[in-house]
Amino acid sequence: MKKDRKIVDFLSEAGLLKFVKRSGWWVLGIKNPETVAEHSFRCAVIGYVLAKMEESDSNKVLIMALFNDLQEARITDMHKMAQRYIEYQNAEDKAFNEQIGLLPNSMKDELSKLHKEYRNQKTKESIIARDADILECLIQAKEYYEHGFRQAVKFMKKAPEHLKSKSAKRLWKLAKTKDLNVWWESLSDFRR
Repeated sequence: MKKDRKIVDFLSEAGLLKFVKRSGWWVLGIKNPETVAEHSFRCAVIGYVLAKMEESDSNKVLIMALFNDLQEARITDMHKMAQRYIEYQNAEDKAFNEQIGLLPNSMKDELSKLHKEYRNQKTKESIIARDADILECLIQAKEYYEHGFRQAVKFMKKAPEHLKSKSAKRLWKLAKTKDLNVWWESLSDFRR
C-alpha cells in the first residue's frame, strides 16, 4: 500500500508538467507557449516515428523521449540564457533521481539507466531520442512562425545543425518548406 501511494505521488507530480510553460519561447515574445507536457507528448510521438524509420528500439526511444523533461516538474523549464548561470544538468539529474526514487526498483532502475544513456549520447536510441526533442522544437518554432511570431526563425536557423539521424534531417527538410497548417484541409469540405 505504501508503494502504491508513492507511485500515485509520482504520477501526480508528473501532472505538474501540464502547467509548466516552455520558457525559451518567452524570449521570442510568445506570451502563452506550449507546456512541457505538450512538448513531451509530441516528442515521444516523433521519437517513435524516428525509431521506426531508423530501425531502432522504439520502446527505448519512447521512454527516453517521454521522461526526458520529467525533472522540470520540480525545477521548471529554464531557457538557455538561464542555464548559463547555474549547474543546470546537475540540478536536472538530482531532481530526476529523487523523482524516480518513489518508484519500485524495477522501474527506477530502468529509468535511471535510460536517463544516463540519453545523457551520454553514445547509442543509436539516445541520439534518436535527442533528435526527437530537437525536431519537436523545430516544428513548434515553425508553427509559431506561421502564426506570426517572426523571431522563431532564429531558432530554426541554429537548431537543425544539431540533428544527427538521417530521418530527422529529412523530416525537418520537408517540414521547414511545407505549410504545417494545411494537413486538415483534405479532411474538410468547404464547398457545402
